[in-house]
Amino acid sequence: MRKSPDLPPSRAAAPRGALERSDDRTLSQRDDWDLDQENTITPLTRDEARKLFGPKVDRPSRVTPLRVVAAQIALSVLVALVVWLFFGQSLHAVLSALLGGAACWVPGGLFALYLKRAGSRSRMALVAGEALKTGMTLALFVVIGETYHEVHWLPMLAAYAVGLKAYWVALAF
Repeated sequence: MRKSPDLPPSRAAAPRGALERSDDRTLSQRDDWDLDQENTITPLTRDEARKLFGPKVDRPSRVTPLRVVAAQIALSVLVALVVWLFFGQSLHAVLSALLGGAACWVPGGLFALYLKRAGSRSRMALVAGEALKTGMTLALFVVIGETYHEVHWLPMLAAYAVGLKAYWVALAF
């Protein structure tokens, strides 16, 4: 039987799959497959990617952050029109839906502009921008809830949720 390189010799001689109790920890030996398996991942060549995914794989993506924001604005207006029909033409319900959509696209638009300005500086800039976007969204909800006392929460949250799904709409078109 072959010895496991990552276990001390006393444990490496145990039968395959045996469990031992030592220092209040349960250890199990690895299978031979785990020992022989190497972590080798080779990326596809351009020709292999074309063969696997088709000739459009080389085309750059047409979905830009600003297009996603435009889709969010359009969907917010659409939700506001639907709310206008279903809530008996209530101005407060329509305004709530528009504010809910704005709570989605205003931080998204600022984040898109930040990405355009920052370019590909670092991954940390992307994480910081996303954190600011999340904080700004939360702040907008707090400000809306505290200042607009006639808010209709259902239309506002529905418009926000639909705005979040605008990424899928932007990918579809």
